[in-house]
Amino acid sequence: MSLSLVSIFLGLGLLMYLAYRGNSIIWVAPLCAAFVALLSGINVINAYTGYDWNPTTRALYRGYMGGAANYFLLWFPSFFLGAVYGKVMDMTGSARSLAEALVKLIGSKRAVLAVVLPCMLMTYGGISLFVVVFVIYPMGYAIYRAANLPRTLLPGAIAFGAFGITMTTVPGTPQIQNIIPTRFYGTTPMAAIALSIVGMVLIGVPGYLYLEWEAGKARKALRGFEEDPKFEEAAAGEALPKWHWLAGLLPILTVIIVLNVFGPMMGKPVDQGGLGIATQQQLVIALLCGIVLCCLMNIKQYKILLPSISSGANGSLTAIMNTSCAVGFGTVVQMVPGFAALQAAMLNMPGNILFSESVAVNVLAGATGSASGGMSIALTALADKYKEMALALANGVTDKADAINQLLHRVASQSSGGLDTLPHNGAVLTLLAVSHCTHKESYKGVFITTCLIPTVMSMILALIWGFTI
Repeated sequence: MSLSLVSIFLGLGLLMYLAYRGNSIIWVAPLCAAFVALLSGINVINAYTGYDWNPTTRALYRGYMGGAANYFLLWFPSFFLGAVYGKVMDMTGSARSLAEALVKLIGSKRAVLAVVLPCMLMTYGGISLFVVVFVIYPMGYAIYRAANLPRTLLPGAIAFGAFGITMTTVPGTPQIQNIIPTRFYGTTPMAAIALSIVGMVLIGVPGYLYLEWEAGKARKALRGFEEDPKFEEAAAGEALPKWHWLAGLLPILTVIIVLNVFGPMMGKPVDQGGLGIATQQQLVIALLCGIVLCCLMNIKQYKILLPSISSGANGSLTAIMNTSCAVGFGTVVQMVPGFAALQAAMLNMPGNILFSESVAVNVLAGATGSASGGMSIALTALADKYKEMALALANGVTDKADAINQLLHRVASQSSGGLDTLPHNGAVLTLLAVSHCTHKESYKGVFITTCLIPTVMSMILALIWGFTI
């Protein structure tokens, strides 16, 4: 094994360790990239700021800054509008009104479902999972208190709902983890519906049953709710009209419908009556429609609309910078000679191309602690090869190759939501901080429902489904 290949694994390990220790990936990623470049004999300055010729793969790669900047350029509008949309829904009380309506409908006797379902609906509606955490936790706290369940079980339920299948597996979700593959495979957010539905069942059902089992076990052991002295429940604000839950539901439906019904129409070439708009631009239009509708439905709260937009805009920078820095690290990894051997190992892995892609995305999502960052790194490096292999498997038949590309899209999306939620993941750290729980107290539920089950199921599903190609 070459020193360059070893440096990749050492760099990934260092990145995971430093991120897990709570250090910002904004400085951790370039440091680890420089470490990989140095051990691989690559000029560190070129690896960071410029271009470098890789004689093994005969390709010219951008340096760290080029990779990070390209990702920022491509996805900033989606991150920006997604954060603004979530913040407007949050600060106007629209998301909370919808969540409260769902809780009243379900009841505290089904405490797990009362927490999971609002999380799923909001993430499927395009609201950032970080926003969902802040919106749902105070309600979940009250629900688990009414149900007399340990509050340390609450982070697992929130994570399962917010970071789970509606982020990666449910067809048509506007979450970026479902949009990124469209750029590489020329697909739509509704790609591979059959595989999506099977994935929803195989990943979603065991996760939910586990949460219910933990709740039942706590009841049998007479482990009840304990107040959190650090948690301060917000005082009741101005009463909102009874219909206000619609201000949470209608913008969500608008985003989903615009993206999945009107989006394909907008995506058609101009000579076929469309606008020729790429899927990430379709997402931008869908989010804009959701923001405008939410603002109109909350026009009486006009004083907080501009502050909420500003708050969302500021929050979007942190999110996209973290992911861009992870992608920049991956760009440097692609520059070093050892990457050719790693790429060959992934492409020649026993099984099939779906399984190969699942392993690659899972590993890189875990290493970076980012579903979108890990998937972007994997697909940037391997998607073209997978498309070539898909065309070969289809014997040159374009329609069959397109069907395989849809499967590759869905497998990439499903696999990105597995190892990404290792302990150093930013969303996990945020969730535990908001809930005032430690990894020791609450990470087990998060790990099993959002890491272990999705990772195992996505790989098994990819392996089995790949043999049907």
